[in-house]
Amino acid sequence: MSGTLLRLACTAALAATTVLAPTPSSAAPEPDPGPPPASLAYLLTDLQTLYRKAEQATEAYNATEEKLKRQRTETDRLNRALARARLSLHDSRSAVGRLARQQYQSSSDLSPYLRLLLARDPQHAIDQRHVIGRIARERADTINRLTGDERKADELARKARKALDAQLALTERRKKERDQVVKRLHAVEDLLATLSRDQLAALSEFEENGITKAQRTFMASGALSSVRRPSAEGDRALRYVVRQLGKPYEWGAEGPKSYDCSGLTSQAWAEAGAPIPRTSQEQWKRLKRIPLAELRPGDLVVYFPEATHVALYLGDGMVVQAPRPGAKVKVSPIAANPLLGAVRPDPAGKPLRRYAPPKLPRGVTDGSDKGYNGYAAPAPDSSAR
Repeated sequence: MSGTLLRLACTAALAATTVLAPTPSSAAPEPDPGPPPASLAYLLTDLQTLYRKAEQATEAYNATEEKLKRQRTETDRLNRALARARLSLHDSRSAVGRLARQQYQSSSDLSPYLRLLLARDPQHAIDQRHVIGRIARERADTINRLTGDERKADELARKARKALDAQLALTERRKKERDQVVKRLHAVEDLLATLSRDQLAALSEFEENGITKAQRTFMASGALSSVRRPSAEGDRALRYVVRQLGKPYEWGAEGPKSYDCSGLTSQAWAEAGAPIPRTSQEQWKRLKRIPLAELRPGDLVVYFPEATHVALYLGDGMVVQAPRPGAKVKVSPIAANPLLGAVRPDPAGKPLRRYAPPKLPRGVTDGSDKGYNGYAAPAPDSSAR
């Protein structure tokens, strides 16, 4: 159901409730009861779909941003190499110019061979011949160097132009993807703007109840094994994300003041001394996949079929994540989103012999989403690049 149809359905349901409920004319008006449970389910589905599309657009933007960074580096490298090649070409041309002037000034109608035959001192002539040969070789080397420098400069100029074209194309692509993110977030804003405070509270509670049920089912399935200890790198990554709790989600952000989902996980592992890919899709694609039964703190949990969301495993069935626009970095049940699988950034890392889990801030020790789960309108333009 589209957002427009959904809002119309909710409005109609509320209107029908108001008309059918008999109330005395003298009675004070009752507070808005909010949408009925069925409409809550539709609202939540619609809103989660919008958030998911926004996150897909965000991860596409992040991937292009990473490609653009690499392309800028390559473009700069080629420009520096081209500058050096042109300087060398200038020197080679100057050397050839000097060679041409010297050859013109020392020109003679007699060939070196004839001068050798006519020389009074044959030994001196032979020595002179060696000098002439060395000079000839130096001249040939100068000409060859000029030819090589010209070819190298032409090739580097071609590569530099191609690199610049690629950079400009990526810049334009990033702009389009940024606009797509903003468009998606405006759609979220539009939907949230139609709901009252009571309706937003009811929607948040409805979502929490669904997450609680999903978590209970998941934990009862036995998919997770007993408590495991992290590696040294995993422990450092975990302690990093715990220090970020309460910081706002911002699409395209990598900290230190705000994060998106993969910005949080990539920075955590960078701080741990084991850099990983920037986006959730690349993290899922390039890091070692592990069974959920082998999860240990510090591993990454990836969500949705397209791998568009990622969180860092805390332990005891909980994760730390940057969930969505309008929310903050928080501790959540592992089943808060549809699971795709898990990956380990340091498959060779050995578990610590002794491990004390990091202390969580007051209010999140039980892993509850309360305090972070309320809906707030995102700020689509706050991440303008």
